[in-house]
Amino acid sequence: MIPTLVLVGRPNVGKSTLFNRLTKTRDALVADQPGLTRDRHYGVGRVGSRDYLVVDTAGFDPVAKDGIMHEMARQAEQAIAEADVLLFMVDGRNGLTPHDQEIANRLRRVDRPVFLVVNKGEGMNRAVVGAEFHALGLGAPLVISAAHGDGVHPLLDEVFEVLPPETPEPEGDAPGPRVAIVGRPNVGKSTLINTLLGEERVIAFDMPGTTRDAISIPFSRNGREYKLIDTAGLRRRGKVFEAVEKFSVIKTLQAIEQANVVVLVLDASQDVSDQDAHIAGFVLETGRALVLAINKWDSVDDYRREQIKNDVARKLPFLSFARSHYVSALKSQGIGAVLNSVDRAYAAAMAKLSTPKLTRLLQEAVVKQAPPKVRMFRPKMRYAHQGGSNPPIIVIHGTGLEGIPASYTRYLERCFMEAFKLQGTPLRIQFRSSTNPYSDRK
Repeated sequence: MIPTLVLVGRPNVGKSTLFNRLTKTRDALVADQPGLTRDRHYGVGRVGSRDYLVVDTAGFDPVAKDGIMHEMARQAEQAIAEADVLLFMVDGRNGLTPHDQEIANRLRRVDRPVFLVVNKGEGMNRAVVGAEFHALGLGAPLVISAAHGDGVHPLLDEVFEVLPPETPEPEGDAPGPRVAIVGRPNVGKSTLINTLLGEERVIAFDMPGTTRDAISIPFSRNGREYKLIDTAGLRRRGKVFEAVEKFSVIKTLQAIEQANVVVLVLDASQDVSDQDAHIAGFVLETGRALVLAINKWDSVDDYRREQIKNDVARKLPFLSFARSHYVSALKSQGIGAVLNSVDRAYAAAMAKLSTPKLTRLLQEAVVKQAPPKVRMFRPKMRYAHQGGSNPPIIVIHGTGLEGIPASYTRYLERCFMEAFKLQGTPLRIQFRSSTNPYSDRK
């Protein structure tokens, strides 16, 4: 399970700066849940070979009773409940404040690791800066500068020391695709899950994990094995097999990271929301294969059906690689077609692409449309080979490839996807340039 690091602290201590440092980007997924006046930001980072989720919370006031500060505190409390590690940030230049002490009092009651991070320590004696924060009783202060990166890598080293080591899934355990069912609240995820697990009496039982984890459940259909990654909090079939329709961004992101194929469930009776687009964007960012299931199709008229089709095409154009299905999970209509598309998307994501065919297709694509010149020279593409799966990665070798524009990369992606019939999965292209021995000659 990809671990979750949550940043907490009073306003203006540098949480967002550290968030950007840890994710190496200024982009963030935003949880735009209705009724919340301030948003949490989510991003993905990597240290060595390990990925992690980072959550940036708004300024935290644990004793706030009303108003915007109370709403911000509610968001922070939810993030704290879902964290694997908490990074409590304070300001080394302003020193210890009563507000810091209130937050520390709350975090001392948390049953997960808390690291006290003293920010803005650049150019200062670390021992002196951190000294007064020992009074918070949360262990030795770790002095960093989020803006300059000082002390950030040692901080991550300490964080990963307290986390369990990464354990790859045993080979041969529940063969077949890992399928994540994701979407906003009340779009019908639970009904779809129950319908899937109710078809042909299947294996369904609780798997090890905590209340903060996405749960993996093996099941079979028509002799094919799957592993369902659920984000809705499944219970045993013996307990009427209810599923709690509670949305958690962290659970959703973790489920997507774990999956081979994602089924994104939309509600035909509602317009595509920003939250739908954020989830879809994260699926694309992670490179997971995708199937769209527009649910509650039986409950809307022809006019509304045309509206939702246009809405999907307009707001989610970057998902054109994915198959769409119009289903009724409640009436079990169209569910078989969804699983068939899951099978095809999984096959496309795991496809083996031969080097000779890739190179031949590359040469044909270049003849049809040559890459534009970069400065005075036209890039030379010599050969291609596969560099990975889920998503398929194609590595192209040549000279002068550093300046290939994104539009030409998209052209090559379309050529490869059409030739190999890779519908249902995104595809990545990487360019590797060799040294041009004549580059210094005039």
